[in-house]
Amino acid sequence: MKKLLLFASCLLISKVGAQEIITSDVSTVPEDKMNIIKTNITGYAFRNINLSYERSINRWFAVNVGFGTVAEGKVPFMNAFLNEEDEKDFQNLKIKATNFTIEPRFYIGEGYGKGFYFAPYYRYSKVSTNTFDFNYDYTAFGTTVPIPLKGLGDAKGNSGGLMVGAQFFLNKQHSFVLDFWIAGAHYGSGRGDFSLTSDIVLTPEMQAQLKQEIENLDIPFVDYTVETNPNGARVKVDGPWAGFRSGFSLGYRF
Repeated sequence: MKKLLLFASCLLISKVGAQEIITSDVSTVPEDKMNIIKTNITGYAFRNINLSYERSINRWFAVNVGFGTVAEGKVPFMNAFLNEEDEKDFQNLKIKATNFTIEPRFYIGEGYGKGFYFAPYYRYSKVSTNTFDFNYDYTAFGTTVPIPLKGLGDAKGNSGGLMVGAQFFLNKQHSFVLDFWIAGAHYGSGRGDFSLTSDIVLTPEMQAQLKQEIENLDIPFVDYTVETNPNGARVKVDGPWAGFRSGFSLGYRF
């Protein structure tokens, strides 16, 4: 009988000890904080003002929704895809942009917003320009005359991609968060419509040279067609839309 009581006591103690270990392990990531508000601090270097919200659905699955807007400014890295001569054709060109991203996240670490994750995502993007000056040189009978035009337009894209990242808690209360976007890339299709308007009525010869001038820009990764008329030109963009994501976000968990 004493042996039976001793065995039962040991079994009870072992169960209590195991329960304490399990409880202690689960409590490392409290379930009462299921929401995170974040901003990508690296985006501000590119004028990207952004905010995202993440909601944990269960331990391993969360949904992150983000919005960003790029303030109007110069085209970044414009000299990387246009030579110096072509770049001079665009005077005071500026762009602004907005994007919306919805991103289901699958955590393979501790969960509830902590650890490594992979995230397939959808992104909608829009880019628009200010009213900018575009100049091209019309040549006839050995004489070159600069023809000024005013440009304006926008383009929209829908794309899907995959993000791989890791998220960490920065304090014991698990309130402050660092989200490291290790690498993400998306691909899709986009359409745009840009107009170039001249105060001068363009002759057929002028239109032909203007069309050739725009087509010779040969902007990489962009498919476009050019139509000209006596008032100027219309450039239609219809082709691939791609992008890359990486950076650090800081957030608050509640």
